[in-house]
Order: sequence, then C-alpha cells, then structure tokens
Amino acid sequence: MRGPIHDSTSAGRSPGSGAAGNLPAELDAFVGRAAELDALARALGAARLVTVTGVGGVGKSRLAARAAARSAPPDGAWRVELAPLRDPEFLDHAVLEALGLADATARPPRETLIGRLAGRRLLLVLDGFEHLADACADLVAELLRRTPGLTVLAAGRRPLGVAGERLFRLAPLAEEDAAELLAARAAQLDVAVDGADPAVREVCRRLDGIPLAIELAAGRLRALSPARLLERLDDRFRLLTGGGRDALPRHRTLRTAIGWSHELCTPGERLLWARLSVFAGPFDLEAAEYVCSGDGLLADDVLDVLTELLAQSVVSREETAAGVRYRMLDTVRAYGAHWLAATGDAERLRRRHRDWYVGLATWCELEWFSPRQREVAARIEAELPNLRGALEYCMTGPDEAHLGQYLAGCLWFCWAGCGRLSEGRHWLGRAVGLDGGHEQSRLRALATLGYVAILQGDTVPALAALRECRESAERSASAAALAYAEHRAGCLALITDDMERAEGLLRSALARYQELGELNSTVLMGQVELAMARAFQGDLPEAVRLCEDVRRVCDDHGERWTRAYALYVLAYAAWRERDLSRARALLVDCLGSAHGFRDLLGSVLAVELLALVTVGEGDAVEAAVLQGAAAGMWPSVGLRLFGSAHYNAPHELCEATARELLGDERYEECVRQGAGLGREAAVSRALRGSRVRAVRALPTPRGPGAARRIGSRVRNGE
Repeated sequence: MRGPIHDSTSAGRSPGSGAAGNLPAELDAFVGRAAELDALARALGAARLVTVTGVGGVGKSRLAARAAARSAPPDGAWRVELAPLRDPEFLDHAVLEALGLADATARPPRETLIGRLAGRRLLLVLDGFEHLADACADLVAELLRRTPGLTVLAAGRRPLGVAGERLFRLAPLAEEDAAELLAARAAQLDVAVDGADPAVREVCRRLDGIPLAIELAAGRLRALSPARLLERLDDRFRLLTGGGRDALPRHRTLRTAIGWSHELCTPGERLLWARLSVFAGPFDLEAAEYVCSGDGLLADDVLDVLTELLAQSVVSREETAAGVRYRMLDTVRAYGAHWLAATGDAERLRRRHRDWYVGLATWCELEWFSPRQREVAARIEAELPNLRGALEYCMTGPDEAHLGQYLAGCLWFCWAGCGRLSEGRHWLGRAVGLDGGHEQSRLRALATLGYVAILQGDTVPALAALRECRESAERSASAAALAYAEHRAGCLALITDDMERAEGLLRSALARYQELGELNSTVLMGQVELAMARAFQGDLPEAVRLCEDVRRVCDDHGERWTRAYALYVLAYAAWRERDLSRARALLVDCLGSAHGFRDLLGSVLAVELLALVTVGEGDAVEAAVLQGAAAGMWPSVGLRLFGSAHYNAPHELCEATARELLGDERYEECVRQGAGLGREAAVSRALRGSRVRAVRALPTPRGPGAARRIGSRVRNGE
C-alpha cells in the first residue's frame, strides 16, 4: 500500500529525497503510451489535481506511476495503492503509511497528515480509489486547500468530483501498440509472436486494445497459436456478455475477456480462482492450502492448481522479505469474488480466512519472544492487508466480536513493537466498544489499548482504559488481566514522573507474572521499566543489575526488541557514570535494533541520548544536528518525551550545553539542518557518526568561565 516512485529511465533526474528506489516491475514493458505520458506530464505541470480515468485494465495505474516518476517535485512522488483498502475510515492512516510518515500519536490522522505535508512540495498518487471515491474526494479537497505544495494524481474508473480537477481520459491502445504489447508479453513466456500477424492484430482488435485483456490472452499463447486463440476468443465472445445494457462496451469487453480466460480454466482452476478472491492482499502457499481447500479441492492439490493459474497470469508471484508471496490483480480478484458469491460459499471462506489469520497472529505473538523475532516482524508487515481483512470481518457482528477483541489484543507486538501505534489504537478502540460476551478477550484488548495510548503520550484515555481493565479483572478474578493492568499503570506512572508509584506497580506486576509462570517480551519490558524508575531515583547499580539480567535473558532467547530498551537504560547509566564510549556503543546497538523494527519511540529516545553523548565528546555541532533530527521524529511518536521532567532532562542539558558552546544562532541553524533529515537519513547519520567519530574543533565558548562550567556539567552528568 505504500511506496515511493522513481523513474530510473530518466537519466540525471532525481525526484527528491522522498522518492528513492526503482520503478515497479509492472512498468518494465511500458508499451504504446509515449504520447499519453507526455500529455499527462504536461497536465501535472498545469493543475494541482489530475485524475486519470478509464475502463478497468486500460493501464491507468501504469501511466500514473510513470508520469509521477517523470514529474516528481523536490520532495518526491509517492503512490498509495488503495485497491486492497476496504474501510474508508482507514484511508488517512493508509496515506500516512504510504508516505512513510508513520505516526503513533493520538492526533486525528488527517491533522497529522496535513501537519507533516505543510511546507513540502510533493506529488501524491492515489491509485484505485473508485470504491472509496467519496472519502478520497473529501481527503483530497482538504489536503489541496491546506497544503499548497501538494499535487495529487488520481487513477480510477471515475472522476473524484473535486473543484479544480482536470480529467485525463485514457483510451485503449491503438491496434499496432496492442499487437506490440501482445508480442512482448508472449516473449516473456518464451513464445515468439509476430506483431504483424493478421491473427495477432485481430485478437487485439477484438479485445479493443485493453492491456489487461491482451495480457490475459498472451498467457494462452503457450498452448494456442494466434489463429487458434482467435477462434477460441470468438467462441467465448458469443457465449459471454458481461455487464448490463448501460455498461460501457469496452467494460463489457474486459469482463468478457476475463470471463473467457475463466472459461478456459479447468473446474479446479476456476474453483481456486474464486476462493483466492477472499484474500485482501498477497498470500503464501500455506494460507492458500488451508483457506481454499475442502469441498472439491484437496489441500495437496492446491499447489498444482495454483501453478496453472500462475502460468495463465491469473495469479502473479513475487519475492518479499517474508518469502514467496502470490497476488491477484484487483480486477481479476473481483471477478473471482463474483463467482465465489454465486457458489454460496463466500461466508465459509471468510470464516476460514479469519481462522487462518487469527492462528497466524497467535503463532507470531509466541514467536515474537524467540530468535525469529525479526522474521515475525517481516511476516506481520507482509500480512497486514489480510490481518486487516480478518479484523474487519470480526467486527461485523456480535458472533465475531470476541475474536476481533482477541486478535486486536494479540497483535500488541505489531502495534507497539513495529511502529503501528496509531493503527493499533484504531482497531483496539473499535474492539473494546463491542459486546463480544467473552470477558478475557475484552480485558486483553483494554490493557493493550491502555498501553498503546501510553506510548502515544495520551494519558487520560490510557488511564480510563487501565482503570476499567483493573476493575473488571478484579471482579472476574483474572490474574493475567490484573497483571497486565498493573504493569501498564506502572508504565503510565513512570512517564508522568510518579516514580514511587511506578516502582510499586511494576514490582507487583512482575510478581504476578512470576506466579503465573510467564516469561516473554512483556514481562522483560516491565523489568526494564522498573530499572528506569530506579535509575531516575538515583539507584544506578540496581538499574544496571535489572537490565543486565534482561539482556542476558534476551540473548538466551534471541529477543531483540526489549533488549534494545534495556540497552537504552544501560547507556543512560553509563552516561551518568561518565563512560561516554560505553554509552555510545550501547546506543548504537539500541538504535540499530529499534529502527530495524520500525519502533519510532525506541529510535527517537536513542537519538536524543546520542546527542547528549555527542556533546559530551566535544562535538556540539553534531549534537545539535541530532537534536534537530530527534525533533523531526517526535511528532510521529506523541508528546515530546511525554512531558516528563526525568525523560526530558538529558535533552535540556544537551541543548543548554550546545547553545552555550555554539551560540543561539548557530545552534538553531544546526537544529534546522537535523530537522530537515527524514527518519532514514537521521538514523543513518546517527549510526554513521558513531562508527567514525571525527570530532570537530569546538568554537570559543561564550562568556567568562563558560568552558569550565560546561565541561564540569558534562563530566558530572548533570
């Protein structure tokens, strides 16, 4: 659903810092659209909202992506793939995610998005919006009104209907271009086709030059000659008439073309095609075997049938960080969904889909506390569209509500550990508002909701959720829920500077965990938070002992996420003990792990403390740049350092020291430089600076005795 667009074919052109990477693979064979591409690029230069419209399969997405890459402004061109999204309430979240502006705060995502886009010159591509047209129109209208540097390129089957919209109607390919496309796609299948062959030209004419229909036809050229393909195509046109009388002729042709491909499938292939439509995004073989098997299709046969669908271009295969995945084009999936509904089997398939992803989430939660933690993070990232689909299904009625509560709570490690606090808050808020009739599931969701709100710095809702959780846990004598409630309440006390209360609650929660026999990332995080409370109260030896114990257990179990927070506390203690080299080494390890998990809070805390270590090493310029980088990251986390005096003390000391060494003007200049770095660049700079410390000469401190005062403060860790 997310990604920058970069035109690697445009020599010497960079779309800006926000748009790194390569073109999507689907653009590699961009045939017959040079004139349209030039015209669309000109339209983007003349209007702030351009909408590419046309029949499904005509190539709107490809043209929009290529034009965006060519026309990208300084801050880049970013594509939001909306086809998998079904909930219009999640639209703003999806755009934030696609822009790489992950936000964990409690602010409305619309306001966050507007705030983050202010002052930037950026092109936003909304691809496949038609099923969310009203929500998209509302979002685009407000964004264009409040962010003057934004340009929007939309691609869909209908206009958005927003004032100032310039329509760009994309026609099918001309016969010659269509024949070239058919030959190119056949060549990818190792089939030689002459674009000048009259049979090839006639196939393209019958398919009205619609690229998707042509590509589906090309998939049959491994088995059929162009002449034979033309005969079969003619038969299918007589048999199939897609759409109603008011449907566009080309729309009916596309549906007929897909239906023709469907008719050429075996019964088993048609059955799997229909059942695969239940997946909201990419899926793996094991999921397909479980969800789609039964009632006419054995699990052992799914791979063979799937292989045939791959050969026919109904399904595509892709390599991801989570392994091999399969996907269907949205138009093809929609056609399969139509046939699935016609079989009366859709509800059963949705339940099987839900069961698989509830089971997957349960397995991932268990494996989170293991050497496979990074694999789990990658797997969850790849499965998000389907997990969202399962959550949405679970929240559609009272019979499923308890499973929605369970699933939203079970995914705590995704929300808190993988940088998705805002999305977690969305699902958890919906889940706890349902009456599922299962107290334990709701208690788990309540405790997780409180935790997510704490990490967002949103203390009032957090307190309300945790109070309700604790009261309900006491009534139902739920030892686990009571431990969770006490733990999270202790975390809340910690960030609100009530150290004695934090210590008492955390010690009580840890004792309850021990009675329950629990040992996992949650328990170890409670121990890290207790160590932080002790450190803030001046007991560094106890804080170090607690965190060294956490590090040992994490190393024994291969756990990296909680370990990063333990390293942060150890680095804080090392800084207080004036061991700057040890503090730096610990923070580098901490930042690398936190950033690897997309944990925004862990990352920004590490950068803040690295800035203080850096000024202690004598590099006030780099310290100020790092403070600026951290300032640029905090808005995506929540309240800056939670408003806590204890958490904020290192930041204030670093700022005061750097200001006195550099002067206000130079300090602010360095902070602005750091604030202009994106998250990736900020983390890379922090880690790069830690590998090679080229300490700069300090400027002359301002005022009599300044050098002595500052040096004394830093040495004493004040």
